[in-house]
Order: sequence, then C-alpha cells, then structure tokens
Amino acid sequence: MDNTLNSTWKIDGTHSEINFKVKHMMISTVTGSFEKFGGDVETTNKDFKNANFSFSAEIDSVNTNNNDRDTHLKSDDFFGADKFPKLTFTSKSFDGEKIVGDLTIKGVTKEVTFETEYNGTAVDPYGQTKAGFEFEGQVSRKDFGLTWNAVTEAGSVVVSDKVKLIASLQFIKQ
Repeated sequence: MDNTLNSTWKIDGTHSEINFKVKHMMISTVTGSFEKFGGDVETTNKDFKNANFSFSAEIDSVNTNNNDRDTHLKSDDFFGADKFPKLTFTSKSFDGEKIVGDLTIKGVTKEVTFETEYNGTAVDPYGQTKAGFEFEGQVSRKDFGLTWNAVTEAGSVVVSDKVKLIASLQFIKQ
C-alpha cells in the first residue's frame, strides 16, 4: 500500500456544516451555524494522519434562526464582526482520533482539541473522490473575549460560558 501520496482536499460546502450549541438561561440549548466557510487539507497519507487542516468561517454568516440574536452575536458584545470578520482554525497535529490546533476568534488564538471521526473516502457518481470527517469539542467563549452576559431574576446567567462546536465536513480531492 502506497502511503506517500501528496494530495490537497477542499471543503465541499454543499455537503458540510459548522454548528455550535450553547445553553440559554441554563435550561435550554440554542443551536447556531455558520453558513459561509471554507478550508482545505494537505496530506501525504491515505488515512489523513498528520494531515494539515485549515478552516475559516465568516462571522457575518452566523445563523441561529433569530435575526435579533444574530445581529447581537455579530456585534462587539460577542464576535465583533466588523473588526474580526472571520474565525480560523489551523491544525498542529492529527492522529486520526483527535485534532489539535489553533482556533482564533475575535483576534484571540487558543490551542484547542477536537474529537475526530474519519468516516472514510469514497468516489461519488461524478467521479470526485471525497472524504468525510466529524469534529466535536467544547470551548470557553470567554477565553476568546466573548464575555457579554446578563443575569436572570432567579440568578442564572443568560448565556453559558461553554460552547460546543460540531463540524461535519466533506472534502473533495483536488
């Protein structure tokens, strides 16, 4: 088996999604997504181990199915989309089960780890070779300067500090 192939893969946006989940008032979960994103993978191994992943999402494309909330998320209280139009991730290591890399949000870069599931590679009906991955992890939004909050009458915070990130990504071999 030849493990010395050099290949570049680009995100297939029509078969990928980037979602996040955050507790609201500590009693329910709000789900959101980024509608515009891109990224690629450079690899020399068929199993993608030690591949270099890079990714970015446009903050203006945040969508929680509530225009007022989306506008608030784009404001300086949260993402500051005018000054910081993108969030980015660049991998440092990938062992097939965990990916470690630098996540940058609102100009702050922190090392994060995501559990990873490589779902395999297949050729679609049009002859394109595709690879699928699931990435999941949790970050503290306050670590990235997204510190806005309020307190309810009962003393609960309105927005949880912990944010779950889930990316289901399909890549097309170039």
